[in-house]
Amino acid sequence: MNEKVRNVLNTILEKFKSGEIPEAVAMASYPIPDIPSAKWSFTNRTLMFLAGTADARGYRQWKSVNRWVKKGAKAIYILVPCFGKQVDEETGEEKEVLNFFKPSPIFMCEDTEGEPLDYQQIELPDLPLIERAEEWGVSVKAVPGNYLYRGYYSSDRKEIGLATPEEKTFFHELAHASHEKVNGSLKSGQDPLQEIVAELSAQALCRLVGKNMTDTTGNSFKYIERYAGKVKMNPHAACLKVLGETEKVLNLILKGGPA
Repeated sequence: MNEKVRNVLNTILEKFKSGEIPEAVAMASYPIPDIPSAKWSFTNRTLMFLAGTADARGYRQWKSVNRWVKKGAKAIYILVPCFGKQVDEETGEEKEVLNFFKPSPIFMCEDTEGEPLDYQQIELPDLPLIERAEEWGVSVKAVPGNYLYRGYYSSDRKEIGLATPEEKTFFHELAHASHEKVNGSLKSGQDPLQEIVAELSAQALCRLVGKNMTDTTGNSFKYIERYAGKVKMNPHAACLKVLGETEKVLNLILKGGPA
């Protein structure tokens, strides 16, 4: 067991236990892009993500930002609600009702060309340990974000998407990739204990190798507190429960190589 890793984890746990954490600082993030999919339903955003993109729009929407769909590109489809008017039999008032859904073609950003989008013009910083992702065949790229998420790790695509240059967000997603290698797979969705392992690992990596000295302990505490509540535990107890897994994740990231 790496003594340095253990000491860092214990320091974090003591802060969580004693309440000696700084006020949560605002995460540095890319400007939140005003893209059409930000207003879509969860189902349609999921369809877009499963298609392999974080930004998809209709033909005219791409044209409005001076981008054009490449010849031969295939559309993907989302479901658009169609409403109609109906008179309420009791009140006699006209109301809007959902009649049906219709498929609507959209095209992935990757299948368009033209002027660069705002988030495409922002370069990721020189992230510590990015070579570990490369070693594992995991690509790292900038993606449009929103107030619900600032990054993701896609196991199927072997891809880390970052909507913020913050090191801790990258470390969190890198920890998911490491956790997958340690266990052979990850549970689908945002499993509470997996999220705690990733966030605890990220906070430890900030202290071990991070170059950005901004203290994000408060943000990590709030994040872990939210997921600990889902398994009916306090943050300190939840961290203790996953401490062994977290050490394995950290050791693999720091040492490299196969799990």
